[in-house]
Amino acid sequence: VQLQASGGGLVQAGDSLRLSCAASGRTFGRRAMGWFRQAPGKERDFVAAIWWSAGSTYYADAVKGRFTISRDNSKNTVYLQMNSLKPEDTAVYYCAVGISTILSEVGASRGYNYWGQGTLVTVSS
Repeated sequence: VQLQASGGGLVQAGDSLRLSCAASGRTFGRRAMGWFRQAPGKERDFVAAIWWSAGSTYYADAVKGRFTISRDNSKNTVYLQMNSLKPEDTAVYYCAVGISTILSEVGASRGYNYWGQGTLVTVSS
């Protein structure tokens, strides 16, 4: 499985960005796709996830109401729409695919099997 994330950039506080993550390879049977982020000097944190079969979505408290995860089955792509961005949203954003994810681990890094290369989002104040 290969993941290609894109859409990062430099924006001002209050602006919006949409990240994309295109999956290729043996994605059949995936259970979840998620977005995580890692700020400089910090651990990788969960941002949002989508349970592929049902389309159920899950969010970290820090982004609820501002970020929306969605998917396009025909393009094998997951998106992260980020609105009302804040400087604390600055991080490298990673997408991930979970083939063997269990629902209780949809918000944990260990729940995912494959990771993209990351895309940098910088929010200036």
